[in-house]
Amino acid sequence: MCNGVAADLPKYIHVTRRTPLLCELHSHTTFSDGSLTPRELVDLYGFAGFDVLAVTDHVCRREAMSAGARALPAEAHADYLACLELEAERAWQVYRLLLIPGLELTYDDSDPALAAHAVAVGLRSWASLDDGLDAALTAARADGAALIGAHPYTPEGVAGSTRGTARFAAQREWSRELVHRFELYNRHEHFPWVAEERLPVVANGDFHRLEHLETWKTLLPCEHTEEAVLEYLRSGGEVGLVPFETGRSAARLAASAA
Repeated sequence: MCNGVAADLPKYIHVTRRTPLLCELHSHTTFSDGSLTPRELVDLYGFAGFDVLAVTDHVCRREAMSAGARALPAEAHADYLACLELEAERAWQVYRLLLIPGLELTYDDSDPALAAHAVAVGLRSWASLDDGLDAALTAARADGAALIGAHPYTPEGVAGSTRGTARFAAQREWSRELVHRFELYNRHEHFPWVAEERLPVVANGDFHRLEHLETWKTLLPCEHTEEAVLEYLRSGGEVGLVPFETGRSAARLAASAA
């Protein structure tokens, strides 16, 4: 699953980066339910001019795995990390793209008020959901991950969505204590309650398929290192949110190279 057929690309595409950093902080590969291998994902985002790519494949409860959920099993976690570390080296050498491994802590429930997904950017340890989402979030936070509340629907807004994740909105004080930021935009979906509560935000593409590249993204005003990115995400500092288009990316790259 680590390899894939990459596009015909120049061997080295080195561009001098300037802040803010263009970031995709929520993406999936064939290790869970994404359509691209890690290599293909790196080439897609690298060639599009991104500065930061967090690969955050799903992990879920054993009962969900038994029911057929497309998620990363515990026994594949070491291979997942090894693959991402190899791709991180190539991503930096070829594109100056900073690849940060992570996981999406995926807790689904028939009651949307109990269901939530959290993206754990920078998490390298295994996170079990079998003892509940609270325990997984607490462990991930202790390990230094930057935690992002993903597609945080309200209980009223979850109708018609394929992702019935309303716990963050239903339990807002709990959310503030355990999660560093919330998606104000997931792809093109907007979650107004996050802004109304004045919570720290990001915008992510939640990449699974090619059409998820041209969606809302985050601009981070920090140094181009994993340590700086994680520290800034955890800080709750201000960020930029932009609708990404590949044409704009080409103009940005030309400007930064000038």
